[in-house]
Amino acid sequence: MSLLFRTAAVLLAATFGMAPLKADSLEVHVGYVQWVPDQGPVLSNVIPEPEDAGLKGAELGLQDNSTTGKFLGQTYTLKSTVADSEAEAIAAIEQLRKSGIELFVVNAPEQTLKSMIAKAGADTLLFNAGSKADGLRTTECNANLLHTMPSYAMLTDALAQWLNQRRWDEIFMITGPTDDDKDWANAFRRSAKRFGLEIIEDKPWTFDADLRRTASKELPLFTQASDYDAVVVADVRGDFGEYVPFNTWLPRPVVGTQGMSPVTWHRVVESWGAAQLQNRFRDLAGRDMNGEDYAAWAAIRSIGTAVTSLGSAEPADVRRFLFSDTFQLAAFKGRKLTYRNWNGQLRQPIPLVHPRGLVARAPFEGFLHPHTEMDTLGFDKPESKCRING
Repeated sequence: MSLLFRTAAVLLAATFGMAPLKADSLEVHVGYVQWVPDQGPVLSNVIPEPEDAGLKGAELGLQDNSTTGKFLGQTYTLKSTVADSEAEAIAAIEQLRKSGIELFVVNAPEQTLKSMIAKAGADTLLFNAGSKADGLRTTECNANLLHTMPSYAMLTDALAQWLNQRRWDEIFMITGPTDDDKDWANAFRRSAKRFGLEIIEDKPWTFDADLRRTASKELPLFTQASDYDAVVVADVRGDFGEYVPFNTWLPRPVVGTQGMSPVTWHRVVESWGAAQLQNRFRDLAGRDMNGEDYAAWAAIRSIGTAVTSLGSAEPADVRRFLFSDTFQLAAFKGRKLTYRNWNGQLRQPIPLVHPRGLVARAPFEGFLHPHTEMDTLGFDKPESKCRING
């Protein structure tokens, strides 16, 4: 069935309430595997993370695919595993592949994802909807791994562009003790150099005090310096960062992983039709959509967009289409999204938000690029060793 006929069938059925117009039957099976390591106790439990973050986004994506698929004779199924251990997550990939699934969405840490790739076959296509590790986009790329989760560099470049635009050039940075904190901080240090910011204080957080009682005494002393324009916090799991705003030595804005943050997605994003996505997600999950949910949703919708256009669910066909000039993902971020052909990263605007509002959206005007301003966020092609399409 031609793309023109398939599109016409969907429009006619939607407009006139017709019964679905069936094409040749096509079953599309997608595997979802999630493993999030136990982060251990944190000093702040103000904002607990939902245990089903990511999974519910994948389920909504499947619903959206099925809405179109039913008019085209396409049936989508999602087989999901939320693993209790890394070994269980890796085994789930092998088990699902044995059942015939070769399209996967994965929410797992960098090292786990690498192990999964090693177990996957040459015909397996995986979407990274969990790891922000820059190495997966710069030095350790895989031809069959695409990324719907933004990298650390994309997030920190968005923040650095905003700080540069505001002329808040002198930065006091605080970095937490975890590997994720250090990865985020390293990404920001690169972004600071890239966009002309100066980190005048770069201090590790080494305290284990109960900040619920001592924040007003500890943090002013810790952030003491002659001057700075903003405080940048790298505290990915939320150990201490929630207590930094309004407790700094100087009256300065707090940005980074707390305060105003660059994020994949947030409940305050409502423009460009996003409000209807937010509402549908709340109806499904009973909570707000977060970044993991959005990345998983975008991966499933990428598959659905390809299958709708191609009438095929073969991983090689899907991959080829996603890197073609034809593919564009309508993803409620104000512009159509595409994949970078050298490392498989989904280009996307980055919202900068505080808990109750959207502040801005990167990239910003004035940061130029020879091809697309979207590539001012994250490692550009000359900065990456990856060439997954030759």
